[in-house]
Amino acid sequence: MLLEAVDGTIVQMQRGAQETEPIAHRAGLTLSREINPSLLEFLTGTAWEPHNGRFGILPLLNSTLIVSGIAILVALPLGLATAIYLSEYATPKARSRLKPILEILAGVPTVVYGFFALTFMTPLLRAIFGSSVVEIYNMASAGIVVGILILPFVSTVSEDALSAVPRSLREAAYGLGATRLETAIQIVLPAAFSGIAAAVILATSRAIGETMVVAIAAGAGPNFTFNPFKAAETMTGHIARISGGDLSYDSLDYNSIFAVGLMLFLMTLVLNIISQRIVRRFREVYE
Repeated sequence: MLLEAVDGTIVQMQRGAQETEPIAHRAGLTLSREINPSLLEFLTGTAWEPHNGRFGILPLLNSTLIVSGIAILVALPLGLATAIYLSEYATPKARSRLKPILEILAGVPTVVYGFFALTFMTPLLRAIFGSSVVEIYNMASAGIVVGILILPFVSTVSEDALSAVPRSLREAAYGLGATRLETAIQIVLPAAFSGIAAAVILATSRAIGETMVVAIAAGAGPNFTFNPFKAAETMTGHIARISGGDLSYDSLDYNSIFAVGLMLFLMTLVLNIISQRIVRRFREVYE
């Protein structure tokens, strides 16, 4: 059956379900056209409004990458510095005390981190940059706190990789006149590169998948912006909000979160594959 829509276009209607006999529509019914977005629209669209037929994943993807990038910028230097200190400078007694304390950070409930971001980090950023610049809900505070959250992943795994480097390499460097810092930077770090890279990628996957901190502090609504001080919803935050009961089950918005979840799964899968390849490519075996 061909019908003329209100905008003048001609649409084809398929009536009846499971090969039942077609029947005539009653007058005055509102007909909805099937929404079938293309993969190109899904990957390049800049608006995520399923109820309006707009399925661009970029706003959610962009905010997820910004929050994760800020988290890595926080966790990578602090985590590596901590790992080098524990591996190369700390005494066995200090190491046995400091490492468990650091690992406790990984056991703190993420909801605590979320309220820490909202009630401490956001006011701190607004005091530094101005309340007109930093919104109450923003990606920067969420990213910084997620960086603190993944700090134990970077530091402990990197410290294990550094400690696994044979003592003979260090002694050879000392014998050539290298200082302890030069040995750590120029000898030990390159030798442990595969383990450190794997730690960073695993921490990145953890940051991408973090839900509670971004749901509380980053914002509740897709927003395609590159300004970290603006509110924007990440993929995990969007899934948590939609599945939380505000929208009815089997509605268009509800079903669309499965596409977001699939995108999230593919991102973490690719990162884990890259991590395994880096470990195989740069692994060094010593006798």
